[in-house]
Amino acid sequence: MRQRPVLLGIVGDSAAGKTTITKGIAKVIGEDRCTIICTDDYHRYNRKQRAEKKLTALHPDCNYMDIIEQHLMLLKNGQPILKPHYNHATGDFDPPSYVEAKDFIVVEGLLGFSTKGMRDSYDVKLYLAPPEDLRFQWKMKRDTMKRGHTAEDVRKEMKMREPDSEAFIRPQRKWADMVICFRPPVTRRDETGSHLDVSLVLRPTLPHPDLSEVLERGKGNGIQLDLDRDMNLPVDRLEIDGSISDETAKQLEDLLWKYIPGEHHHLRNDGIGEITGTTGERLKSHPLALSQLLVAYHLLKAASGHYQ
Repeated sequence: MRQRPVLLGIVGDSAAGKTTITKGIAKVIGEDRCTIICTDDYHRYNRKQRAEKKLTALHPDCNYMDIIEQHLMLLKNGQPILKPHYNHATGDFDPPSYVEAKDFIVVEGLLGFSTKGMRDSYDVKLYLAPPEDLRFQWKMKRDTMKRGHTAEDVRKEMKMREPDSEAFIRPQRKWADMVICFRPPVTRRDETGSHLDVSLVLRPTLPHPDLSEVLERGKGNGIQLDLDRDMNLPVDRLEIDGSISDETAKQLEDLLWKYIPGEHHHLRNDGIGEITGTTGERLKSHPLALSQLLVAYHLLKAASGHYQ
């Protein structure tokens, strides 16, 4: 094992699925070995002040970018930080918390790739890019059910934020090693949960595993890999159908685990790919599970010293 922590950066717009992705990855790499922080805690202004200044939380001027850089560097070197905490329910700040650097550090948020200093801190960079109509549905559900907002408030906020999403959030996609795009199947445009398809953009900035055996097993069964371009750059694009069978998904998980260094195999569990249904029930998404496992593969390879 290498001495310093392994850092994963996850960036995406509000309600793009960052926390859902993070939970499954943490289960694979070991929750007790993982520190999770959110760059959204580094807002410069509370909700009332932002309204007065006519700034959204997505604007770099509304965030302490220099402190995020400083804290990422400290964590990368194994040092603790005193992290601020923004309370999304109240729109104000709670007392800061003492955070120690563990073996793996997952950094999720809106602006995590905005500066070179931030980008240079990560071992693996992930960007989430669901279609805007799907993200709207996810945000509406989350903010009305968990954060106490009205539907009208959510609509107004998204409309107000759109210019900053276009200017500051989406351009960060170009810095990612992997782009994860969940989307409804062509035959089920109303799908928002466990049966979503996923398209994974795999950039050559990381040594991705040889998926030839995976593709041979999955051929015609809901998985394929194609050459493509993303943001005018050549990439591999891995497509996984939301309708993939339990048997095929299990075979693909088995094959991916073969690529993960053996000292990590005791971490294997069935808790990945879980999402919460509309009535609170726990559901399993195979595309989500396979996406989480592929990201975890890179983190565990980095932890074993393969990416130094």
